[in-house]
Amino acid sequence: MDVVTILMLLVLGSIVGFLAGLLGVGGGGVLVPALSYFLIWSGVGGDNLMHIALGTSMACIIVTSFSSLRAHQQKGAVVWEIVKVMSLGIVLGTFAATYIASHVNSLYLAILFSCFMFWTAIRMMKSKTHIEKPRTLDKTNMFYAANGIGAVSALVSIGGGSLTVPYLIKHSVDVKKAIGTSAAIGLPISVTATLGYIINGLKDDLTVAYTIGFVYLPAVIFISISSFFFAPLGAKAAHYLPVGVLKKIFAALLIVLSIKMTLLLL
Repeated sequence: MDVVTILMLLVLGSIVGFLAGLLGVGGGGVLVPALSYFLIWSGVGGDNLMHIALGTSMACIIVTSFSSLRAHQQKGAVVWEIVKVMSLGIVLGTFAATYIASHVNSLYLAILFSCFMFWTAIRMMKSKTHIEKPRTLDKTNMFYAANGIGAVSALVSIGGGSLTVPYLIKHSVDVKKAIGTSAAIGLPISVTATLGYIINGLKDDLTVAYTIGFVYLPAVIFISISSFFFAPLGAKAAHYLPVGVLKKIFAALLIVLSIKMTLLLL
């Protein structure tokens, strides 16, 4: 791997890390389109292009989520009771979805990713800053919601922020605590999904160099290094921006990413 390629991955990791800290997302929304382009450029992937992009993205999100979690915890923005209740549901839903994803064609996975990003952005654009009829959280509701969040997160390789943040806000959690808690929930999502993509990828007997299952190791190493240091900067910025600005940044980012993935398919 040449110096230019390494620098590209380090820059990508810096961007992903900052966004992860800023918005409480794992960064998969940025990583999947970027990794898809990178893998095509590198001649890696073939029929398993999207599977490797998804698996590699989830592996990168482990470090990003941990760094973002630590930064938000220092700000007192993580509601650990919510994290504890939702984690089991997250693990079950996430692992099941990696099995499904390994049996789906790359083209269909890419279309699913693009549609999901666009739908999430539109939903966030329409949401209100103040919730008129807040709902209360209960353990049963959180468990089943976590199943769905984990499953969707694994299928489109996100840390769950685009689902967890709106869900928690809808249930009366302050937006900044929702972002911090989402960052914490992103850790079990990313760890479980990575294991799932590795296990299911090994069954396919891939011959792609430097991969373990559906995880491309060089990208994981260099993206993780830079994202680890930039996630705290994003988390710090999140505590100085008003709620309305955070939501607009979040929605605009997802719209751009959905368009990028659609262009990749053309």
